[in-house]
Parts: sequence; structure tokens; C-alpha cells
Amino acid sequence: MMFAIDEINRDTDILPGIKLGFKIYNDCGSTDILMAVMTLVNGLDQSETGANCTKPPTVQAIIGHSGSTPTMSFAKIVGRFHIPVISHFATCACLSNRKEYPSFFTIPSDYYQSRALAQLVRHFGWMWVGALSNKNDYGINGITTFINAANEEGVCIEYSEAFESTSPYHEIIRIVNIIRTSTSKVIMAMSHREIRILVHELYRQNITGLQWIGSDAWITDDSLADINGYTLLIGSIGFTVRNAQIPGLDLFLQEVNPSQFPKSIFLKDFWEHVFDCSLNPSEIRKACNGSENLRDVQNSFTDLTDLRFSNNIYKAVYAVAHAINNLLSCDQNKSFNSNSSCLKLVEIKPWQVRHSLQSINFTTPGGENVFFDNNGDSPARYELINLQSVNKGKMKVETIGYYDASFPKGQRFSMNNVQVVWREGRHLVPVSKCSESCPPGTRKAVQKGKPVCCYDCILCPPGEISNSTGT
Repeated sequence: MMFAIDEINRDTDILPGIKLGFKIYNDCGSTDILMAVMTLVNGLDQSETGANCTKPPTVQAIIGHSGSTPTMSFAKIVGRFHIPVISHFATCACLSNRKEYPSFFTIPSDYYQSRALAQLVRHFGWMWVGALSNKNDYGINGITTFINAANEEGVCIEYSEAFESTSPYHEIIRIVNIIRTSTSKVIMAMSHREIRILVHELYRQNITGLQWIGSDAWITDDSLADINGYTLLIGSIGFTVRNAQIPGLDLFLQEVNPSQFPKSIFLKDFWEHVFDCSLNPSEIRKACNGSENLRDVQNSFTDLTDLRFSNNIYKAVYAVAHAINNLLSCDQNKSFNSNSSCLKLVEIKPWQVRHSLQSINFTTPGGENVFFDNNGDSPARYELINLQSVNKGKMKVETIGYYDASFPKGQRFSMNNVQVVWREGRHLVPVSKCSESCPPGTRKAVQKGKPVCCYDCILCPPGEISNSTGT
């Protein structure tokens, strides 16, 4: 976010003569974000830069939160004030409901991802699968859409279970027992914390041979290699938003320092942690001497190999900037100002920014086209990810295919030429069927009380024939 705003403020082609300000709140994954939201709504925030400026009485847009459930709460609140909210990671399809969340914009919702995952399952011939999710809005909505889409593809669901990472141990054991006794070998999982707990217990009980399909909630999380039993997840596949390069970000990170943003608590804490020094007089730590820089630092902050969700934040900032820029352009604001005169920055209202966001269409400095559909969703384009083993205790994320919902049906999914690693490092595509195909001379007879994927093969009646497999 800081880089995008700095880049925009230096650019003479967008918002010339105007500088964007910002305030970053770290919600630490909790609902404390509501307090921050009310501060922004009431116009009580202070800019991170601390610069003197003329600004509107209230914030023009909010970027975040990453979680769907917290987002649902605060998006409804700020929606009453017509303040646009752009999330980089909250993907619950429920947030695409324009009646409930008229001011919300996001990356592609789980409606598209879940349907893409169902087509993925069908592509590999997995007609018999299990489904797991957590009990929050993201998990329930995502897995429900997946099951409905899978049924449309002719895929049968052996079981569908929801649980929480905070569930009692006996509940985890119940889920493990379902997996142990099931005949399906492919499991679709929508949750992050839950899969860590579940895999740990599966490993403890030596339950192996499962092919995992993951949502973007966990499929790119290399920290999963830290858990006991991570080898069970090697070979997992799933969709996530496409990776991207952000030109100039590396140089910005190398040059950034607390003196540029003296009011940034995040940067202060980060700096003191990385260099083990104090920016304020302290008897515990040595004082930072000003010579510290990030050029030689190697950690998750400076690692730019995976910018999937960082790029979403980058695009969100640019989206707001372009929306405001359009409002300030004389030939763009006729629907916002009856006398068609140019708006001034202090005159812009959040509802005008929201309205302008709906019609933006621009290309980022990195060459990516950005726009939103009528529901506030951006185009559904995904990479198919495969978790592969590098060495003991490490996994790497390998892109093995692509999905683009804008393409005609039948052309949306494609594989590249990268070698796929399947369950637990194997190289053969797993098989997951309730029943084997019926040979010639027999026909299917659906088993009573079972899905259509489960059947017996019985001999054809006298005078009738079946001369092909699977009829």
C-alpha cells in the first residue's frame, strides 16, 4: 500500500497536484477492526505521513479486511455511509450481494473459484470426493457452491463436513474416522487453520494416500511445511489468484525507513524487530543508529517471488486513485455534479468515489487490466497450484495450469507442461470412483440409497446388449 501511494503521488499523469494520504490499522486478525473503521468513518484518523494537508472530512475509501466474516460486519457499517470498501482477500460469494453490500469491491468471489474447482475435479475423472470446510461464512458458502457445481458436473460427494479449529478433540476424531472409513481418495478442503489440525491427526494415525484439493485460503501457504505430517499435503492442487510482478517494489523496499513515515507504528515495530534495535531510548535494546537498511535483509517482507495478494492491495490503491482522478476530470463528472464544473478534492463524497469505482477500467504500470463487474467482483482468473517438495521441511508452489472464467465453457481450464506431483509425491494421477466402469455385456444398477456414482454391474436381460464400457 505504501509503495502504491508513493508511486501515485510521484506520477504526474494521475491526480496531478494532489497527494494521497493513508492510515494503516493492524487488526491482528480480530474484530478490533470495527473500532478502526468507526475512527475512519468519523474522520478522526491522522495520516501516516503526518504532512499538513487539506482533506475531505471523512475517508474516501477503505482497503481490507482479509477475512470474509469480519468484512461482512464492517462492510455493512461503512455501507451506511456509502464508503467504498475494497478487499484483497475476502472472497465469500455472499459479499457480492449488491443489496446487502452496495459499497463492497473485491477480488473474484468464491462463486467462481468453487465452480473452477468442480471443473478441475471433473477434468481428472474424480467422480467420488469428500468435502471439508470450517463453519464460517467463507467455508460454508464456498463448499456449498462447490457441491452444487460438482453435482452439475456429474461428480458425487461422499461426505460433507464442517468443523472449527477450536472444535473439541472428539470432533476432530469424528472427522478423521469419516475419512478413514470412506472410499473416496480425493478431498476438497476450504479451510486453513482446520487443515493444519486435521493433517496433524491424520499423520498421527498414519492415514495416508489422500489427494487434497485446496482453496486459496491455504494452497499457497508454505508455512504448512512447519506442521507434523506436512508430507501428506505434498501433491495438493488448487486455484489461487494469479501471481504478478510489481515493477519498482524491490527498490522501494530497499530504501524504505522509519524516517519517511514517522507515524507508522507498523514500520517502527518491524524495523526494531528486524534490526534488534530501538528507535526510542531503551535500556533493553541498543539504539538504532540510522545506518540500518533492508538491502541485505532476507525474510518474508523482502521476498517478492509471491505477490499474489500484495498485488491485489496494489491494484486496490490504484483503483481508488483512478476513481478520484475521474471525478476531478471536467469531462468525466457530469453525472456527479449538475453544473458540470470540476469537483474539488474537499467536495468529493465517498458515494461519488464508490460510483466512480464501478466504472473504472485502467491498466497498472505492470500491464494488468483492472475493472469490476456489476457485483463489484474483478475478473475471475486463477493459477492452478501444485504443492511440491523441495527438501525435508520445505515445499514449493508450482504453477501447473490456468483458469479464466471469461473464456467460453470448455476453454476456461488449461494445463501447462510442468510435471505434476500427486499425493505424497507420486507421479500417477489418483483414481477416486465409487464404482468401476461396467464392462460390455452389463449395465449399471444404482445402489439403493447411494448417489448415482455408486452402482452395481448386472448382466443385460435376454435379447439386450451393451457393447461398450461404462453404459
